Amino acid sequence: MKKLRYLITNKYLITGIAFAIWMMFFDRNDFPLQIRRIRELNKLEQNQKNMALLISNTQKELELLKTNPETLEKYAREKYMMKKDNEDLYIVTFDSSSIR
Repeated sequence: MKKLRYLITNKYLITGIAFAIWMMFFDRNDFPLQIRRIRELNKLEQNQKNMALLISNTQKELELLKTNPETLEKYAREKYMMKKDNEDLYIVTFDSSSIR
């Protein structure tokens, strides 16, 4: 009983607990904010990895376009719908509402 009374009336313990609660929940850099920042950092790091992969794939594709004329022709036909003079070009599109 005496130990419990000592703990309740100890001003340093009460001050320390109040300070810890203040820092955890009411401070500008509280725990929920830190958790949100960590999650955002993880998302940004994942996005950075995805962008690095996309950049490396684009660089490989660019190198192929610079070195291989068949790849350049294929790329022009697919991306820009270019055609030769004696060819007809048919574009088939699918309506997403009609596909089930």
